[in-house]
Amino acid sequence: MRLGKLDNETLNKIVLSKLKHVRSEVVCAPSVGVDCAAVDLGGRLAVLSTDPITSAVKNIGRLTVQVSCNDAAAAGAEPIGLLVTLLAPLSATLEELDAVTDELSQTAALEHVEILGGHTEITDSVTRIVTCATVLAKAGERGVITPGGMKEGDSLILTKHAGLEGASIIASEFSMRLHGVTKDELELACGFVERVSVVKEGLLAAAFGATAMHDVTEGGVLGAAWEMAYAAGCGVVIDPEKIPVHPVTKKLCKELSLDPLRLISSGCMLIASANGEALVKKLAEVGVEAAVIGYAQGKDARLVDGTSIAPPEADELYKLF
Repeated sequence: MRLGKLDNETLNKIVLSKLKHVRSEVVCAPSVGVDCAAVDLGGRLAVLSTDPITSAVKNIGRLTVQVSCNDAAAAGAEPIGLLVTLLAPLSATLEELDAVTDELSQTAALEHVEILGGHTEITDSVTRIVTCATVLAKAGERGVITPGGMKEGDSLILTKHAGLEGASIIASEFSMRLHGVTKDELELACGFVERVSVVKEGLLAAAFGATAMHDVTEGGVLGAAWEMAYAAGCGVVIDPEKIPVHPVTKKLCKELSLDPLRLISSGCMLIASANGEALVKKLAEVGVEAAVIGYAQGKDARLVDGTSIAPPEADELYKLF
């Protein structure tokens, strides 16, 4: 089998189709493009999501916290705490584990969430440190926002710039393959990891009235757009010239023959809103750059520059492993 997430057809066939809805408290169940579950415990909804970090070695503690919190924010929910599993190979040192847990703790404090518990284990089942975190979050006053809420005519807004997380991983872990990139450019790209959180924009967009949100992870911007359209049962039209891509990200991807629009992009949020330009201005007021990159349409066609968007497959980053 190939590296990366299962393709959506296989995921539906061997996983999602087997899951049964048996509890009335569960109000948001698993489906393609939906990253969070929601449970009604008799008051405000509890939102939960889980994510592993398998494609990064450096900054793994930071990414563990922020990627999970991002899923909650994409549902318009405020992250409260995390359960973290940390698996380390036999070759790992105490110093390496200490550095990861330091980063977990520091990032949790930065994001104003608590590490609620978890599990730490040395195992020969992994060859490098792997983490998996489950986030517990509190739904906003509008309830849970899902990718399926997008409506015909909604603007599609992308925050920050495509390939943000992927560029950071490439610069920090594959610099030896980059011969035409300067030291300053590598340092700049490595620094993109400091912008991986989308909690600020997620909560702001939810309060503004966003109809749907999806944090852009594996599969990149085009993968996230396809999943939002699939979840909403509608089409999307995207102008690739309007998708912001940092010049350094373009350079890294060109050197390694990668598509930045299919590159893992934690730190970017794809948002559907009835008033895209007004939301872009509101995001700018809190220091988050964003751009309208397309719109939702009634026809079930997913187009970029007139060409159909393919369903997400293995992320571009996995070509480097």
